[in-house]
This record gives sequence, C-alpha cells and structure tokens, in this order.
Amino acid sequence: MIRQLVCGEFRFDLERPLIMGVVNVTPDSFSDGGDFIDPVRAIAFAERLVAQGADLIDIGGESTRPGAELVTPETERSRVLPVLTELVKMSIPVSVDTNKLTLMQEVADRGACMINDITGVANQETARLIATKNIGVCVMHMKGAPKDMQDAPTYDDVVADVQRFLADRVNVLVDAGVSRESIVIDPGFGFGKTIDHNLTLLNNLEKIRVDGLPVLVGLSRKSMLGHITGKTDPKDRLGASISSAVLAAIRGADIIRVHDVNETKDALLIWRELERHK
Repeated sequence: MIRQLVCGEFRFDLERPLIMGVVNVTPDSFSDGGDFIDPVRAIAFAERLVAQGADLIDIGGESTRPGAELVTPETERSRVLPVLTELVKMSIPVSVDTNKLTLMQEVADRGACMINDITGVANQETARLIATKNIGVCVMHMKGAPKDMQDAPTYDDVVADVQRFLADRVNVLVDAGVSRESIVIDPGFGFGKTIDHNLTLLNNLEKIRVDGLPVLVGLSRKSMLGHITGKTDPKDRLGASISSAVLAAIRGADIIRVHDVNETKDALLIWRELERHK
C-alpha cells in the first residue's frame, strides 16, 4: 500500500484521509455554481478552506454536472488561471479539474501540483505531459460524457468494470513514466452511475483499488444523497455529505473531496479518535 502521495513539490502523508476542498469557478456547477465566479471571492474561499483544514484545493472551471455543456478552452482558462496564480503564490497545493490538454500544460507550468481528469487520462499525450511535468494526477472513471452520462447507464459488474478501467489507465500512466506515488484513482461517483451503482461501489471501495494506489472519493452534496434524504437543494445535504465522508474513510478512502471542509474535518477527527481507542 502506497502511504505517500507526491505531487510536484508537495508530499502528503496518507496515514489519515486527506481533505480536498472544492472551489468551482463556474456559473453552473450543481451545488455552488456562480458563488465563486469572481476570482477575488474564489481566492478568499480557498484560503478559508485551507484555514479550516483542507490539505489541497481543487479548482474547476467547467461544470461536469449531469447535462452540462462543454465550455471553450479560452473560457475555462480565464476562470481558472487568476485563482491558481494567487493560490500558488501562497504555497497552497492546488489541483486543477480539467480534461483539456492545453490547459493542463499551462496550469502545470504555473504551479498546479495535480491534474484531476474526469476522463481518466484519455490519451497518451496527457500521460506524457503528466510524466514530463512531474505532477500528480487523479484518474477518474466516467461512463459517457457529462451531457449524457446519466441516460440509463448499465454495467455487467460495476465494481469489476470500474476497477478494470482504472487499472488500464494506471498502466498507461506508468508506461509513460509517471511515478506510482503520484497517481490517485477515483471511481467517479455519479458519473454514469445509478444510485445502486454508487452504493455498490462505496460498499466495495477496497475492491476497486489498483496496486495499492490511493483512492479519492467525491460524494459531497451529490444527487444520490438528495435522492436518499429527500433534500432537493444540494446545500441542504451537509449531514448526508458528512456521513458519506466518514463511511468512505471507514471503507478505505485516502482523499475525501468536499465542499464543507470544517465540518468534514471534525467528523473525521472523531472517527480517527474512536479508532485509536479500540
């Protein structure tokens, strides 16, 4: 089991789950769309998340919610770069959520320590770029594309299918020269999955692990939590999001991607203290 994550100049101890704070600089993300489209507000929010206990910040400039339309590279760039530039000056570890090769190269040059790719490193060029820039990468599983991924997704065996995809993409990265210590895998909750698929994956989190690599879980405020609790507004799903974070940690998640850092950190601290007193 790999117990260290190396992302450029940053090294993270994985003896406890890391908290990744979400900062969406978009007008249409499912939970916080429009809240941080102003770079000044986004930067201040990221600083607050770090003060609350976020280990790294994940910036997204293009919504990947179900049904989302693609944005141009120029638009995504204009949203992400001003925020990234300021956070890097503060020595804050920043992941950038993008699948555009040109933007990956630019954010790597400007100090991003990780690329969070929802397409799972779809081509060799991306893999070579990650290796050349010596940064971290999160490889996610998605069936379809955001525009149509929730149109009746099906699997022969969701756990085996997701694990097989992630293992294949890890091999592509390693063959390109990416260090295993810089690779994270993400089963992609809500990305081409029904509620049953999501719950099955969460219950079998260790079975999707590839070669002992760290697993990232992103369930915060997602629609499956709304379906279960009856909460239609994503911002009303705090309790469900915290519960999901703790359950993911119990099942072996190494990185928890969340909107509500302060509350998630407290919940994970209680869980870890309880574990020490067994």
